[in-house]
Amino acid sequence: MVSRMFRLVTEVDKARRDVLRTRLRETNTAASSVLRSLRGTPHEREFPLHVWVLDNAGALAGGLVGHTWATWLHVTYLWVDDGHRGSGLGSALLDEAERTARAERGCTAARVETWDFQAPGFYTRRGYDVRCVIPDYPPGLTEYTLVKRLGPGAPAAGGPPGAPTARAPR
Repeated sequence: MVSRMFRLVTEVDKARRDVLRTRLRETNTAASSVLRSLRGTPHEREFPLHVWVLDNAGALAGGLVGHTWATWLHVTYLWVDDGHRGSGLGSALLDEAERTARAERGCTAARVETWDFQAPGFYTRRGYDVRCVIPDYPPGLTEYTLVKRLGPGAPAAGGPPGAPTARAPR
């Protein structure tokens, strides 16, 4: 029997992180025919998708930062300045991101994470369904993951018949 010694290291190490990411990607690709089928296609990599709205003075009135990957739009940040909230600007930003993802990048679905005090109701009104609820993350808050199918004639965002969904607070 071979005795092995291990040393646990906790410092941030970008080179090791990159090796780990590469090895995990290789392992996942070997194990998943779906991930293998993405190799060599435009959907293999994440591509940034940003939408900005500037006011008449050129100041940032709102924006959406996300990316597309594997026929999905992932909304990372959506923010509207207080002075423009309630004007439809958030919906316009989301509409444009969804349109770009669908029409220019072939995306068929979108996802977003939001906290209970942010915008779960906004997303459900825009056709997103709650797929995951994580209470107390971080302590005292609830995180929601929501999804939506994109495109004309797309099935309901809730997924296949009988798939569990949850309602976000309104």
